[in-house]
Amino acid sequence: MTEPGCDPTIRFYAENATAYADHRADPGIRWLERFTSHLRAGAHVLELGCGNGCDSAWMIERGFDVMPTDGTPQMATEASRRLGREAGVLRFQDIDMEQAFDGIWASACLLHVPRSELPDILFRIHRALHSGGVFYASYKAGEAEGLDSFGRYYNYPSQDWLAALYHQFAWSSCRIDCVLGGGYDGQPTEWLHVMAVKAI
Repeated sequence: MTEPGCDPTIRFYAENATAYADHRADPGIRWLERFTSHLRAGAHVLELGCGNGCDSAWMIERGFDVMPTDGTPQMATEASRRLGREAGVLRFQDIDMEQAFDGIWASACLLHVPRSELPDILFRIHRALHSGGVFYASYKAGEAEGLDSFGRYYNYPSQDWLAALYHQFAWSSCRIDCVLGGGYDGQPTEWLHVMAVKAI
């Protein structure tokens, strides 16, 4: 990806960190419950794109060992303020761990990765999971990558395109649910929720 200062998507989150953090106050409980049902008590979880930290807070309150991170320093600051602990700054292409986590949670963040770069990012995520580890991510569905009304880049995958990409990696299971919802822009949005378990 481009350098942070030149990336319009990163710049949007940097300039609107407080407003965006205030907008999304509640965690996605349905998907969090499904994700954590695969995890042992106290499991080590990496959150990517943690935003204001509400999802990390939900998991921490339930006893999980969570490492919250965001690729935008200003968003990491908002999460740190909410959580009362430091949220790290981590861009997807800098994920460089091996078998370090029981779970990786990436809600509404990998949708900003250019399609050409997404295979490498998924490789890095797969490598960072323990065998049997669980990975959740959500994407705005579509047919072709493009920009939204705020100038943010989205990869807008179709369900078939996304399934083919995920199947390049060794998962014991990989489920994609398509659900109608909304977004920060207030527009009706078709979401793809992916839950995958790394093969043992």
